[in-house]
Amino acid sequence: MKGLYDNFPENLHRIDNFESSVPKKKLQQKLIETLHEMNSREFSSEETGQPALHGCTIIFEAGAAELKSFSFIDDEEAKKLQKALEKLPFQVLDFFFAIRYYKNDAEKRTPLRFDYYLLRTVFGENSMEMRVFHERGPRYISPEDLVTFMVDKINGKLTKKLLKRIESTEKS
Repeated sequence: MKGLYDNFPENLHRIDNFESSVPKKKLQQKLIETLHEMNSREFSSEETGQPALHGCTIIFEAGAAELKSFSFIDDEEAKKLQKALEKLPFQVLDFFFAIRYYKNDAEKRTPLRFDYYLLRTVFGENSMEMRVFHERGPRYISPEDLVTFMVDKINGKLTKKLLKRIESTEKS
């Protein structure tokens, strides 16, 4: 089934609940669009709110689930997700994130250890829950920072925020 990962872990590291100012279909469209735009784009540590990683480049690679695997959200995958969404909004959308870090020196770019996350988004009529599992890596970006960064990107430059945090639970 498109959007759902069969082996999503039960032991989570973070859960955040949000109110949405738009119906779930529009929110899902914006989420897919945001992840597509974020994919493989280079961000500075300052853009991601990570001052400890000063002088680093951070690259997000997001994939959408389909049963036992994930597909990188490129142009084609974004269109497939949007097409599936047109038929019927998702109740759950699962994603995999590889977050790559590079230390920038004058002459070279040195890779650091990467972080790997699983993210489950569960949708209500005007709400969304984000469930985060940190699979492995140094947690240069914490589960909380990942959620905050994504929500900031979803809300973007809009005058009215699409998502407003109503509850957070740190699991470990």
